[in-house]
Amino acid sequence: MKYMLLLLVAVSLHTASSAQDEPNAPSQASQDYHAYRSKITRPPYGLEKLLGMIKKIKWVGEDENGDRSTATLSAPVYATLSLREKFTYHMIHGESYSQNCDYGFADFDEEKKIYALLPTPFGEEYWNDKQGKFFIDNHDTVVALMTESIGRSHRIGVNYKQVIAKINATEMIPLLISTYNVDKKDHDILTVLNLLMLDNKYGPFMASESYKKLYAKEDSRWEAYLGYNAANEALIIQRATDFYNGLAKKN
Repeated sequence: MKYMLLLLVAVSLHTASSAQDEPNAPSQASQDYHAYRSKITRPPYGLEKLLGMIKKIKWVGEDENGDRSTATLSAPVYATLSLREKFTYHMIHGESYSQNCDYGFADFDEEKKIYALLPTPFGEEYWNDKQGKFFIDNHDTVVALMTESIGRSHRIGVNYKQVIAKINATEMIPLLISTYNVDKKDHDILTVLNLLMLDNKYGPFMASESYKKLYAKEDSRWEAYLGYNAANEALIIQRATDFYNGLAKKN
């Protein structure tokens, strides 16, 4: 997906470069929300075993400066994992790395925005093509395991959100909305709803002012956002609900 490529370019938010060194740094509320929205969900399937395996993986440089590198389980070891364990492995570990000195800073008024794009799950690490293919090839299982996990925790980590968008898991729209409505704190769930409508070129969304503001200019999507308010919240949820109901009728 095009927006996934943009995310690798824009790991941090547009005002992040030196914000925390300035006298007027983002508020504590913004910093807290940034930390909240950056959290991943760690699936329980073989978690401790896999964390131990991941610690032993060595990063191997891909370029002369070592700015890009990979860290993967060997093929024989990976083959011993169950499908659920592979799900956990990919959800908690990005096999590729690219240095980004701007990563990790909060944006001003971050808690008051609905962004066009999502944060990356692992900072300077990211999923490679092989890992992306795992999520797509095992769509139904991945959706089932995420659904089970979200049902337990009522929380959707940024890694789950990224995968939901990546595999076009439109069947999860009702769960996304019900989870958001628990406390209406995680505005990135609204971003996921927008990304699903974008990826499916849902007509009412593509013709909307929201689309124009968020996605019409691909080179500025990482800095685009809608102001968080009750009207924008309700509009996104209603559009996503109508989109989902339309898909249900087709099926």
